[in-house]
Amino acid sequence: MSAWNAAWRDQAVAELAACEWDLIVVGGGISGAGILREAARRGWRCLLLEQRDFAWGTSSRSSKMVHGGLRYVAQGQLGLTRDSVRERQRLLQEAPGLVDPLSFLMPHYRGGFPGPRVFGGLLAVYDALAGKRNHLYYPLQQLRYLAPGLKEEGLLGGTRFGDAVTDDARLVMRVLDEARGDGGEALNGMQVVELRREAGRVVGLLAEDRESGRRFSFRSRAVVQATGVWSDRLRPRSAGEQIRPLRGSHLLLPAWRLPVAQAMSFMHAADKRPVFVFPWEGATVVGTTDLDHREALDQEARISAEELDYLLAACAQQFPAAAIEAVDVLSTWAGVRPVVSEGGASRRPSQEKREHALWVEPGCVTLAGGKLTTFRLQALEVLRACSGFVGRSVDDPGSAVFKACVEPPMARLSPAQRRRLSGRHGRQLPGLLKLMAEVGSERVADTDTLWAELAWAADSELVLHLDDLLLRRTRLGLLLAGGGAVYLPRIRTLCQPRLGWSDARWMQEERDYLQLWQRCYSLPELEQP
Repeated sequence: MSAWNAAWRDQAVAELAACEWDLIVVGGGISGAGILREAARRGWRCLLLEQRDFAWGTSSRSSKMVHGGLRYVAQGQLGLTRDSVRERQRLLQEAPGLVDPLSFLMPHYRGGFPGPRVFGGLLAVYDALAGKRNHLYYPLQQLRYLAPGLKEEGLLGGTRFGDAVTDDARLVMRVLDEARGDGGEALNGMQVVELRREAGRVVGLLAEDRESGRRFSFRSRAVVQATGVWSDRLRPRSAGEQIRPLRGSHLLLPAWRLPVAQAMSFMHAADKRPVFVFPWEGATVVGTTDLDHREALDQEARISAEELDYLLAACAQQFPAAAIEAVDVLSTWAGVRPVVSEGGASRRPSQEKREHALWVEPGCVTLAGGKLTTFRLQALEVLRACSGFVGRSVDDPGSAVFKACVEPPMARLSPAQRRRLSGRHGRQLPGLLKLMAEVGSERVADTDTLWAELAWAADSELVLHLDDLLLRRTRLGLLLAGGGAVYLPRIRTLCQPRLGWSDARWMQEERDYLQLWQRCYSLPELEQP
């Protein structure tokens, strides 16, 4: 298989447009990647087209949690919870180092909700759906050792339970790689302009290459839209269910500034919504908000000043001694959830259910909503809806999303590094290790990311722009102060030749990236008095 990079893409676009496809998936987030993966393993001729970059939307801007959705137990959505906890366990077993266990702790305060008994009852149901007990109550004296720094006024104790955490963008890349290993193909920078219909049936689509401006026509027996908040753009609109874009924003703090060994879950005093503080990639995440996103969908989402204040207030509420301020924030990110709504804006965002929906017309299926954790089950449901168009049946033998790989020798690396690299790179690990023999195994600053991973992404992970490399293939743009600006000269030396960019192109990419980071991943601009 040839290298998956921009040079390959330049040659491949026209060739792929000339093929006859069983299935074309529109949208390169976790939902689209999962559909491509399940179609490819069944021998379908399948192609994925993404308008910007893989995981560019919600799937690189989530809360990074692979969870069963404890809140859905309280809402009575037991089927969704059951599916989620079982899929979570699959991912933990199949992709260690990419999907890892994470303990959650809920502190209980006198007169607060939920109390220890109510919360314990919810967790008993949660554990029953998961098939094993996974929670424990700690009285105050023990809790002080488990979670130092918590606000102690009125504190009774805390309940610990288990879920999981991931690097969401790397999860998408790993699923796409599994799909490509089984014959699927994927292109980024391809914006679908319209669906092509003949005799009332979708038979393909017209897409524009955002890099060259050229347009290509693709034919397929079935088209799936997995475009998240853009799902209403190409499908015929009808009354009833529609997409309600809801924004969730996050803060990333240096770990030393707010050190936590596990996720802390608590109710925000302002609106009684659950808020999380948890360790991720050697830093600490605070999130999330939940409000209607009213900005243009084609612009990158960004945190507002009001959301910043809300999340800082959560820190002050739960960790008063830490005295977290805006100047402590390393970076921010905001994602827009594609929630399927029947009640419109009259219902509070946090009251909206998170179940997905399928909308079907001849030759086309649209997947809307859904959860990261259940992407495999959603993919199977989509393929069953497409089976009549394609002329193939769809069964579910329970095959692993991620094929087991023989781990090559990695003597120079620690067990933690071996686990991390194996989880994030899967079957591409031998190639990465070969590259490490040339580039070395040095880490970038104090992150867990290796310089070799930057080189590998530039060589073999279809990087079209600098923000692809620093915000999604790696997360250095989030983890390093100023988006990693001081490291750009060394990144340039390593990656510019591999990307094939001229000096002028690199300088333009740098300017675009730093402007984007300042606008959408830094602190919001505050209104001047």
